[in-house]
Amino acid sequence: MTDIVPIRRALLSVSDKTGLADLGKALAARGVELVSTGGTAKALRDAGLEVKDISDLTNFPEMMDGRVKTLHPKVHGGLLAVRDNPEHAKAMADHAIGAIDLVVVNLYPFEATVAKGADRDEIIENIDIGGPSMVRSAAKNHAFVAIVTDPKDYAGLLTELETTEGGTTLSFRKLLAARAYAQTAAYDSMISQWFAFADQGLEFPEMLSVNGRLATTLRYGENPHQKAALYTPVGPFTKGLAQGEQVQGKEVSYNNYNDADAAFELAAEFKGQDPAVVIVKHANPCGVAQGSSLLEAWQGALACDDVSAFGGIVAVNTTLDGPTAEAICQIFTEVVVAPDADEEARAFFAKKKNLRLLLTGGLPDPRRPGLTVKPITGGLLVQGRDAGAIGLDDLKVVTKRAPTEQELKDCLFAWTVARHVKSNAIVYAKDGVTAGIGAGQMNRRDSSRIAAMKAAEAAEKFGWAQARTVGSAVASDAFFPFADGLLAAAEAGATAVIQPGGSIRDEEVIAAADEAGLAMVFTGMRHFKH
Repeated sequence: MTDIVPIRRALLSVSDKTGLADLGKALAARGVELVSTGGTAKALRDAGLEVKDISDLTNFPEMMDGRVKTLHPKVHGGLLAVRDNPEHAKAMADHAIGAIDLVVVNLYPFEATVAKGADRDEIIENIDIGGPSMVRSAAKNHAFVAIVTDPKDYAGLLTELETTEGGTTLSFRKLLAARAYAQTAAYDSMISQWFAFADQGLEFPEMLSVNGRLATTLRYGENPHQKAALYTPVGPFTKGLAQGEQVQGKEVSYNNYNDADAAFELAAEFKGQDPAVVIVKHANPCGVAQGSSLLEAWQGALACDDVSAFGGIVAVNTTLDGPTAEAICQIFTEVVVAPDADEEARAFFAKKKNLRLLLTGGLPDPRRPGLTVKPITGGLLVQGRDAGAIGLDDLKVVTKRAPTEQELKDCLFAWTVARHVKSNAIVYAKDGVTAGIGAGQMNRRDSSRIAAMKAAEAAEKFGWAQARTVGSAVASDAFFPFADGLLAAAEAGATAVIQPGGSIRDEEVIAAADEAGLAMVFTGMRHFKH
């Protein structure tokens, strides 16, 4: 392969005109012949540059609304010809095909067209054909052709021209080719997803494309010997933690992002509601509370399990204020996530240089649709996002005693938290505050006991007359397969139970609840989180 290839002719056809005029002037100053199409040619001429129309190369007009303007042997022959191949050189001479050394192309705004809610005809019209064809041709022939698909690469191109006195190196062309194919892959992925999900209404298409753009590399993954990075989706997506603004603190790690996302998703459950605080440790909530103020919610959440809260992640559902920030700073906290933070809160955090503050600008819709993807050996497990939800009207009272109004409120709060706790999940809650959380045990009885134990420890530490589990509601993410888990909850003082139901031993569990004087409701929906 040839190393340095001088640029004598450039073909420019872009939808994004950012930096186009300056690039055109720099190329023209080096004597590069500019060939262009439609709006791109006009923009270059408006900048005072001499431009040859693509029709001057092809001897065909830009007909059919420009659909076939670049789909011509004079264009693709100039891109694909192997310059040191005698047969290719002869074909170029015989058919008056001129070499094209540089292609600058970015594609029709398909994503933006979909995002603005355009009708189907407009969306289809914004599927680029000629652009990807030129990109792929130029990238394939990177031995001789440089392909630029992003205005961000203009500066690098100009530096390359300066360094080589008007050419490009092979290493640079290889880099550009790799970026070009990634660009067309992402573009085609967006189109295929739109056709599959939006146009055809498929739940699981025959071919599933998953793509992303590198946002940043991370220090390491879950462990120091693992490498890690953060990618953001290419195409329509819900903005969230990955797009958050880091106001201060050291670099956010892989584990930080994983835990912060768990906290952020649970905080989103309380979108538009009373102030709520979520404390997460190792992707599990260890304290959740609502209050009349954010500070009150923080105090309630922390009291649930202040041992686990040490070195944890905090998320809130509203603007973070100064008093709450001051209180959070009293313990070691890794990351705080909030839609926004006032100046007083920022000032308190500024004194904790390592504490990361991420501002997301809002909260996502907790009921939004989507897919979750998990790699396994040899494949991907794909499922619909757990967006299911129940309300008061969905509850079925199955015991002799019906829950009181307050017990129902506590049940629904505990249920909201439980869906975000690793199975087997048990959550005690009272008056909008978690009293104890048991997560990830191999049986539900042990989760009940662990949650109760934590509640008892909190009562002893803070000098309460009794544990907050007394008079609480208890939620289980799946049914009680045996009565023992439920009885463990009753022993801890719970008076109401919310669970999916559906076990072959439901009658046995209901009978045990009746004997213990518990009120119990079935949701008919479980929330396994493995």
